Amino acid sequence: MMAAATAGRASATDSSPALITRRIPSSAEEIPLIGLGTSGPFEVGTSPAERGPLKDVLAAFFEAGGRLIDTSPMYSTAEQVLGDLLTPAMQEKVFLATKVWTRGAEAGIQQMTHSAGVMKHARLDLIQIHNLLDPDTHLKTLRQWKEEGRVRYIGVTHYTVSAHEDLARVISREKLDFVQFNYSPATRDAEKRLLPLAAERGVAVLVNRPFEDGALFDRVRGKPLPAWAAELECKSWGQVFLKYIAANPAVTCIIPATGKLTHLQDNLGGGRGRLPDARQRELILQALF
Repeated sequence: MMAAATAGRASATDSSPALITRRIPSSAEEIPLIGLGTSGPFEVGTSPAERGPLKDVLAAFFEAGGRLIDTSPMYSTAEQVLGDLLTPAMQEKVFLATKVWTRGAEAGIQQMTHSAGVMKHARLDLIQIHNLLDPDTHLKTLRQWKEEGRVRYIGVTHYTVSAHEDLARVISREKLDFVQFNYSPATRDAEKRLLPLAAERGVAVLVNRPFEDGALFDRVRGKPLPAWAAELECKSWGQVFLKYIAANPAVTCIIPATGKLTHLQDNLGGGRGRLPDARQRELILQALF
């Protein structure tokens, strides 16, 4: 999950409108359409050189009205880094989403308890079963934790198209709050079944890999931003791609990962202003293919 990295970025000092928000179907709580992923950029050590840019990213994210940060024990040091860098004021605002990524009930309990401890967030907002590893076991624990108030929402995740059918089966039979999967203008498989099913089942959708790990930018390398991008208030290709995703009403929050302030500011622009209609979404696809 990489952040936008091409010309035409929005300035970090721009005066910007508020982020678009979407409702979580199971509660009607609203969260901003653009979140922050941590895979890669937040997997750092303890040096000021490594952590300084992340402090800037977090400060700007919350100043802009961002809330949802997605992480996982799979992402080496990311949970610990978040716990160290989130200030008390940020802890009050953050919607902290992590995952359980292990087998067995006891191992899952230990891992989730550790996650809450290192992130200094006793009541986690969302715990997701990472890549559908041992889902039946962890769902029992998560339902109990939700009843006890130890977690607010529960869900499942994956990052490949080959797992979409498995995700669909789980959200068809289980009562879940969230599902997370990959979706982009270049990989639109989720439009066929997963997105309509999530809407039908009242499941919030987190979108990972919105830029195809940077591959979308290779497709438009050297291409100037089309004139019609101004209709969408887009200043970069990254914002165009994000708005294609955001235009699907079943999408609740998109979580591009970045550790660079300019990339964050650009990504946030993808969650403001006008969203494309059917004609404009087709223009986006024509620019890619």
